[in-house]
Amino acid sequence: MNGGGDDGDGFGGTGLGHVVVIGGGIAGLAAAHRLLGTGARVTLHEASARLGGKLHAGEIAGVRVDLGAESMLARRPEAVALARAVGLTDRLQPPATAGAALWTRDALRPLPKGTVMGVPGDAAALAGILSEDGLRRIEQDRELPPTEVGDDVAVGEYVAGRLGREVVDRMVEPLLGGVYAGDAYRISMRSAVPQLFEAARSHTSLTEGVRALQARAAQHQQTGPVFMGVDGGVGTLPLAVADAVRARGGQIALNSPVHGLRRTADGWEVRVGDHEGRGDGHIERADAVVLALPAPAAARLLDHEVPGAAAELRAVEYASMALITLAYRRADAAVLPAGSGFLVPPVDGRTIKAATFATQKWGWIADQDPDLFVLRASVGRYGDEKDLGRPDGELVDIARQDLRTATGLAAAPVESAVTRWHEGLPQYPVGHHARVARVREHVARVPGLVVCGAAYDGVGIPACVAGAHAAVDQLSGDLSGVRRLTADPVQSLHGGAGE
Repeated sequence: MNGGGDDGDGFGGTGLGHVVVIGGGIAGLAAAHRLLGTGARVTLHEASARLGGKLHAGEIAGVRVDLGAESMLARRPEAVALARAVGLTDRLQPPATAGAALWTRDALRPLPKGTVMGVPGDAAALAGILSEDGLRRIEQDRELPPTEVGDDVAVGEYVAGRLGREVVDRMVEPLLGGVYAGDAYRISMRSAVPQLFEAARSHTSLTEGVRALQARAAQHQQTGPVFMGVDGGVGTLPLAVADAVRARGGQIALNSPVHGLRRTADGWEVRVGDHEGRGDGHIERADAVVLALPAPAAARLLDHEVPGAAAELRAVEYASMALITLAYRRADAAVLPAGSGFLVPPVDGRTIKAATFATQKWGWIADQDPDLFVLRASVGRYGDEKDLGRPDGELVDIARQDLRTATGLAAAPVESAVTRWHEGLPQYPVGHHARVARVREHVARVPGLVVCGAAYDGVGIPACVAGAHAAVDQLSGDLSGVRRLTADPVQSLHGGAGE
C-alpha cells in the first residue's frame, strides 16, 4: 500500500499511476470504482471503521433496515447504473407504495401530486392543504409583474413573493426539508431546484413556468419508478461497490485517517495516521488525489496546498439530524393509514419532521417478518436542532408521542434505535453554485487533485456518483495533458510552470 508513482505507470505511462482516494462514502467509492477502469492503481482511505457515510444498513428486531438514506432517485441514471455494475441488479426494488401524506392543520392530508418541489401550476392543486386566503393568493401570481431572480435567489423568498408564504410553509418547506434538512428561505433555487430557477428566468408568471415544466415532462414522459431501493437496504450499495473495487485490485484501508497532503515535484505525499487518529502513521506517495470528504474535513487537508479552496469550504454549513427507527408488532400497527408515510411542515410546530412506514414502503422489509412493522421518524433540520441534544430514550418518547397524535399509534415498540447524523447534510444557500465554482477554480490550479461529494453538486446518491465520475474524468484529462507536456520539449519550454 505504501509507495506509488514509481512503478512505471505514472505520468509517463498509459494510466493515471497511483491514485489515492480520501473518503469512503459513496462518492469516494464511486470514484475508486471508475478509476480502476482507467488502469490506475487505487488506494482508498476511510478514517472510520465503516464505509458508506450516510448510507448505512443495519438491523432492528432481527430485520434488516436502512439507518441512513433509504432510496435513490431512479430518474437520474447514475446510482442505479452503479448498482447494476456491482451486481445488485436482482436486488433493485421500487417502493411498494408511492402515496404519501402531509401532517398539517392537525390532520393527515394526501400530499398533492403534480407540483415542482411543492410549487403548483394552479391553485386548485393545493386545495385541502392551504386556506382559502392562501389559494386566492396563488391566483395573484399571474397579475404580478415579473420578478427578477438575478444570478440566484432563495427558493422560499421567490415562491413566497409570487404565490404567498402558505405555499412555502405548507408545501415547499417539508418537501425541500426532506432532501436538505434545510430552511427553504435560505436554500438556493439555482442549486437545489434548478428547473424551477430556469422557469423563473424564462416566464413572467411562476405558475405559468410550472405548467410549462409539467407539459415538457408529459411530452418526455419517462417510464419506470421515480425512486429505487435495494433489497437489504441502500446501505448495502457502498459495500457492493467496495467489494467490486477490491475484486479489481483496489486497496481499501479502514480506520485510516489522512492528516496531510503535500504536493511534490512528481505527485503527492499523503500523510496517513494510525487507527487511533494520530498523524504518525506513514507517508504514501501518489500521482494524484481524489478528495471525497465533507467540506470541513476537506478544508483541513487543503489548507497548505490550496488555501483559497480551504477558506471557501470552511464557509459551507451543515445540518444535523437523527433517525428514530421503531419496530412494532404488526397487529399493534394496524391503526396506521395506507401509504409510505408523511411529511410535517415546520410551521405546525411538531418535533418530528417526517415519518416513513418502512414496512409498507419496501416489500423487502415486509417479507422478512410478517409479524413485524418497522417505521422511521426524523428529528432536526438546519436552525432547529435543539432536540438533538436529548438522550436517545427521550427522542424515542418524543417520536412516539407525535406518531400517536398523528396516527393513533399508542402501542409500545418491541425495539427502537436512534441514529444520529451530526453535520450530516451540507446546506446550499444562495450563491452556493458560485462558491463551488471558486473551489474548483482554486483546485484546478494544482495538478493531480480533484474534489467530489455532497458538498458540491447535490446531496442525493445519483448526484454524488455523477460528481465522482466527473472528477475522475477531469483527473484523467488533466494528467493526460501533463503527460503530453512532459513528452514534448518544445511545448514544455513554452508552457511556464507558473501558468
